[in-house]
Amino acid sequence: MYQDYLDVLPEIQDALKDGKPVVALESTIISHGMPYPENEKFANDVEGIIRSEGAVPATIAVINGRLKVGLTPDDLSLMASGKNIAKVSRRDLPYLVAMKQTGATTVTTTMMIAAMAGIKVFATGGIGGVHRGAPKSFDISADLQELAHTNVAVVCAGCKSILDIGLTLEYLETFGVPVLCMGTKKFPAFYCKESGFEGDYECDTPEEAAAVINAKWDMGLDGGVLIANPIPDEWAMDPVRMNKVIDEAVAEAERQHIHGKNITPFLLARIKDVTGGDSLASNIQLAFNNARMAARIAAAMK
Repeated sequence: MYQDYLDVLPEIQDALKDGKPVVALESTIISHGMPYPENEKFANDVEGIIRSEGAVPATIAVINGRLKVGLTPDDLSLMASGKNIAKVSRRDLPYLVAMKQTGATTVTTTMMIAAMAGIKVFATGGIGGVHRGAPKSFDISADLQELAHTNVAVVCAGCKSILDIGLTLEYLETFGVPVLCMGTKKFPAFYCKESGFEGDYECDTPEEAAAVINAKWDMGLDGGVLIANPIPDEWAMDPVRMNKVIDEAVAEAERQHIHGKNITPFLLARIKDVTGGDSLASNIQLAFNNARMAARIAAAMK
């Protein structure tokens, strides 16, 4: 079965067996979300942050057709190189495995593989969602369906600002995915602390979030939990400025007929260029912040 395709590092196997906290990490943020060499430094630093909180990091990727849970230093370097590394969502996974190819896992596939390995908590930057113009294009991230069905708690800085955040929250509500906001009721917008929308509930401590996650799964309510963790004040960007930058980037993507899995990397790169790198610095720091929170929640879960 799926165990035949899965390679879990011994350190992670031992931690799961002994009931120690483990935090999953995606690899798309390494291969497709940041430039080299900043991405390799980030990959090592974010694992170090999780370790400093007493948890074990489990960066996930597909390498030569194997589902890797936990990457060696050489594996991390490979993913950072970006050479011949696909972006892997649910639809892509069977092909890459069968053809023994290498790919970086998105939120969707990281959740899937984390669940196969028995990891309950996953830290990322921001989730995908309903794209602007989706009522016509039907462009809705597979992340939302995975959250609806897969028992992994996802710690993020809300939705990427390039999305239709209101429709994304409506979609999550329809599929019964609880949205917990840490320290606030206001739902964050990735680079910005607030989006103009609210989450379902406020949790003031990692222990409160862990209690909600435990209660959901103890009652047999399958599916994920979304934990929205706002970017730290010192790294938050001005929402007026960012909305203008994002609107311009979306318009440019439309002019160039960029869509599907290519649109998010295009928009993030465009935003980084227009902001003079400020958005990349914020992206890195919000991901670090989410890793810390995920480690604390994982430690508080039973």
